[in-house]
Amino acid sequence: MSAAKILWVDDEIESLHSLQIFLKQKGYDLTTFTNGYDAVEYVKDNIVDIVLLDESMPGLSGLETLEKIKNINRSLPVVLITKNETETLMDEAIGSQISDYLLKPVNPNQVLLSIKKILDNKRLVAEKTTTSYQQQFSQLFMALNNNPTHSEWMDIYKKLIYWELEMEKSNSPEMQEILSSQKSEANSEFFKFVSKNYTKWVNPKSTDAPIMSHNLMQLKVLPHIEKGVSTFFILIDNLRYDQWKAIEPIFSELFRVTEEETFYSILPTATQYARNAIFAGMLPLEIEKKFPGKWKNDEEEGGKNLYEEDFLRDQVKRLRREDTKVSYHKIVNYNDGQHLVNNIHNLLQNDLNVIVYNFVDMLSHARTEMEVLKELANDEASYRSVTRSWFEHSALNQALKKIADKKIRIVLATDHGTMRVKTACKVVGDRQTTSNLRYKHGRNLDYDNRDVLAFKDPKEAGLPSPALNSSFIFAKEDRFLCYPNNYNHFVNYYKNTFQHGGISMEEVIVPVIKMEPRN
Repeated sequence: MSAAKILWVDDEIESLHSLQIFLKQKGYDLTTFTNGYDAVEYVKDNIVDIVLLDESMPGLSGLETLEKIKNINRSLPVVLITKNETETLMDEAIGSQISDYLLKPVNPNQVLLSIKKILDNKRLVAEKTTTSYQQQFSQLFMALNNNPTHSEWMDIYKKLIYWELEMEKSNSPEMQEILSSQKSEANSEFFKFVSKNYTKWVNPKSTDAPIMSHNLMQLKVLPHIEKGVSTFFILIDNLRYDQWKAIEPIFSELFRVTEEETFYSILPTATQYARNAIFAGMLPLEIEKKFPGKWKNDEEEGGKNLYEEDFLRDQVKRLRREDTKVSYHKIVNYNDGQHLVNNIHNLLQNDLNVIVYNFVDMLSHARTEMEVLKELANDEASYRSVTRSWFEHSALNQALKKIADKKIRIVLATDHGTMRVKTACKVVGDRQTTSNLRYKHGRNLDYDNRDVLAFKDPKEAGLPSPALNSSFIFAKEDRFLCYPNNYNHFVNYYKNTFQHGGISMEEVIVPVIKMEPRN
């Protein structure tokens, strides 16, 4: 590995002789100049890894030299060294994209630390991350095997996501593989946990259940509504917790996160079930009973989420005062998004504004169908990256920027997450069996009990029975359910795609975030 090349520019460079010797002894390749003109010419024709630049020089000043260097190579890191502590100079220097700022007189270790922080940061962070995860590994292992409660499972999942995000900074495939294996083991245990407890959770008399889809609004949205403050409940379909962490920095530019929590999606972890449950404040079985003409099962014709606004208004009326002013908006295409941007200020007069944004769900489905998106989002890290890029340039972000200085409150949530499926399992059923990959319902289903959680009586899971003797099955971990007909084709087509409807931490444990404007 060749020595890092440092360019040091200072009109009093001769007085820094001892510092130059120190850096050379540390293995750096050092070139010096006494003026900005020569430094700019040198940068044009030579490889430089970092520039140490004096701010106060005759002729071409430090900031003028900085500007010219950045015009040649915008990514070249520059450390500004100065005697001047004025805030305006610091602001100007930082605005000019300096990498660090040192005050004279500088000592050898101060300079060395700055260089290491800039040039070796990625390697040092990776080494620290790997070491820290190794120390935490056994604690996570113990937590998994200590019979976690539903709240402890949420903490375990958050920690695994934390390390997954940290491992992106690491160049250690071995440690990433260990983390992936631990996450897989966690999902195996989580499936057992949900299988054991789900029927208790959806029992109305349960006293020890997590917040779930059907009581999310009652417990996490409606209590925040108050006169004079417009509450925005933003539901981004299909948003996993790790995807929230990817877009959180963009939100944080304008909003302060006051609560970051998770809740449990109901089964199936699919839009027509989980999202209808959120807006109705009921389990699907209860929705079918109260709104028999507005509930549609999988195999029935027509849209399955056409009555969300009706369900929403009924729940608000049932749980709050009738004079609560509510608006509902579903964004499913570009024109819907632009309409939201243009009319966002009109929503400030309402007590509660519900915005459903469908992009991430569309991304998940499109990725399955389009080869180019498979390349762009071929694993969890790239899926997060695409989600972040979408949100940064989305109409939703534009709209929120327009009201970030208003008296508002935001509750951000989702209906369910997704799982990257890898292991195919055979399921046999009649013509009425649904085609979903992570869950199925139908009569006379034939499957391996080791691959699924089955409910012979859907009512036990708070689900309607589409037909007499119908049962539901939910895939575990990274399984996906395929018919024997043309089996190999479908296995190859759907393997490594992001699907939802089954039981995994990624699908079930999802974010609910409360935010307020920073100002």
